[in-house]
Amino acid sequence: MALSIWVTTLVLYLVFRLWYDGLRKPLTAEEVEEYTRLFELRAGAGDEVDLAVMRKFLEEDDGKEFIMMNLLQYNPSPTKHPDTGRDAQAASILQEYFRPFMGQVIRRAGHPVIAGRAVGGYLDAWNTPPDPGWHGAGLIRYRSRRDIIELSLASAKFQNLHKYKVAALKQTISFPTQTQMGFYASPRVTVAMALALSAALLQLALT
Repeated sequence: MALSIWVTTLVLYLVFRLWYDGLRKPLTAEEVEEYTRLFELRAGAGDEVDLAVMRKFLEEDDGKEFIMMNLLQYNPSPTKHPDTGRDAQAASILQEYFRPFMGQVIRRAGHPVIAGRAVGGYLDAWNTPPDPGWHGAGLIRYRSRRDIIELSLASAKFQNLHKYKVAALKQTISFPTQTQMGFYASPRVTVAMALALSAALLQLALT
């Protein structure tokens, strides 16, 4: 009985890792061409995407996870809601974009890493433009570059959400990063610990 419990636990964890890590297959040259073409067709639809930067990001794909760094500055509140035209808080409008968008991200094994509000201006800045007054920052983990591109391009629902982002934000900057040192609270660890604890408790209950 104990052996079957731990074998099942291991299988469950391997299934989770397959979903969470994916196959880690870099984009092919054909996929890069197709995604670039689709971005060119969408140019001018409200998303400020530098096609050269996007193409380079796709061409250098290593198939691995990355973390998107986002800096946010809200429009002054109250601002007009894009659906009703009524006054609303910018942060509240952004949630109408963020909640369904994150639902799509989580289905692809992405998730927030950290989110926080700014509590001061630049304390250290070299040769940078003046602080525009960022209101917050967030880090979001994506399983692969393929995931974020397919999410951005192939989801009609995501395209319909963009109006809330435009209404809520005065400006924003997003750029991808990969971990070089340190660690974050990865579900790889937390899920392994949760499964191991469950298996141990089940074994104790059955003995």
